[in-house]
Amino acid sequence: MADALALDEVVRFTSDLIRIDTTNRGGGDCRERPAAEYAAEQLSGAGLEPLLLERTPGRTNVVTRIEGSDPAAPALLLHGHLDVVPARAEDWSVHPFSGEIRDGVVWGRGAVDMKNMDAMILAVVRSWVREGVRPRRDVVVAFTADEEASAEDGAGFLAEEHAELFEGCSEGVSESGAFTFHDGAGRQIYPIAAGERGTAWLKLTARGRAGHGSRVNKENAVTRLAAAVARIGAHEWPLRLTPTVRAALTELAALYGVDTDLRNVDALLDKLGPAAGLVDATLRNSANPTMFDAGYKINVIPGEAVAHVDGRYLPGGEEEFRTTLDQLTGPDVDWEFHHREVALQAPVDSPTFAAMRAAVEEFAPEGHVVPYCMAGGTDAKQFSRLGITGYGFSPLKLPEGFDYHHMFHGVDERVPVEALHFGVRVLDRFLRTS
Repeated sequence: MADALALDEVVRFTSDLIRIDTTNRGGGDCRERPAAEYAAEQLSGAGLEPLLLERTPGRTNVVTRIEGSDPAAPALLLHGHLDVVPARAEDWSVHPFSGEIRDGVVWGRGAVDMKNMDAMILAVVRSWVREGVRPRRDVVVAFTADEEASAEDGAGFLAEEHAELFEGCSEGVSESGAFTFHDGAGRQIYPIAAGERGTAWLKLTARGRAGHGSRVNKENAVTRLAAAVARIGAHEWPLRLTPTVRAALTELAALYGVDTDLRNVDALLDKLGPAAGLVDATLRNSANPTMFDAGYKINVIPGEAVAHVDGRYLPGGEEEFRTTLDQLTGPDVDWEFHHREVALQAPVDSPTFAAMRAAVEEFAPEGHVVPYCMAGGTDAKQFSRLGITGYGFSPLKLPEGFDYHHMFHGVDERVPVEALHFGVRVLDRFLRTS
């Protein structure tokens, strides 16, 4: 088990990393190097030999490999990103880059997404070196840049240019899984991610005839675009049950003692109460209009109007997504992928999933582990190009009333110290036994 120093270090590392401002504003506006150097220093201090790798100056990634005791076993990738989304200090109760520890809670941007997990990885790895522990399989540790944008300077760059560093890795573990979900009726559920919807960020362009705002114009680009955006926003996507979501519904139904009638999923969700929130966002594809840009003067009809849509599609659902967008945009609006990444699915009956389940149950015997699919995406998408199957497993034991998902990209992001201690213990147990 991880030693007492590891429990102290995970808190300190989380706070220190938060204080290093790695805000990713998109378009290349980010500098992860100070955080990468900090992580590399902790790894080097434990006797490891981390590599610092960049595609773009300042956009730094860190990779190191810990040799396992069984050379025949496939390697495991353990990865976390170093960048964070923007935060406005005036909106927060504490400064978002203070890393303040108050009343047993670490505050700041990245406390949950995902400098907490980065700190857990560092604390566990350092404790192994102190104790002379070797995991059964090789563990490749990667801290990446640019996850909060395109990942081109991060996991995408590593997968494309440094695939040799991940040789032998069959599976990967990263963010968004094994956190406490309180259902309001006394049950504690720990969802482990075994899938992700695909990313389909879209650019819509309508073209028409420019002209004076006082004249009738049947070819108004703004009108054409607005109509298409309204159709997309109002569209009701059909139900599609992936194997991961089926497994989640089956295990949740068993937990609540209700019939697993997947022919009437809406009725089943009603019986699951708040726990339905673990699956409802991954029952369908989705497309949400998010940006609209048109015109330059109130009395001028522009010849072009542009909108952006955040689309997500289920594993196996990309063709349906494309076909539907063609229909919804119609003949007067063109659409293209602004950014696209694959949907992922991982087996829930694998030895690795069983090891994650066992590790959580050892330290949270009152908890109920279930698989789930992430509504969004992670760097696992890029590493999947190397044949690496990805899971979401960043364990946290959270108190009731702590809205985990609201912390992602939200105001007053924070993580309890006890949750970090739990995470270190569970992650250590899983990595030693997987």
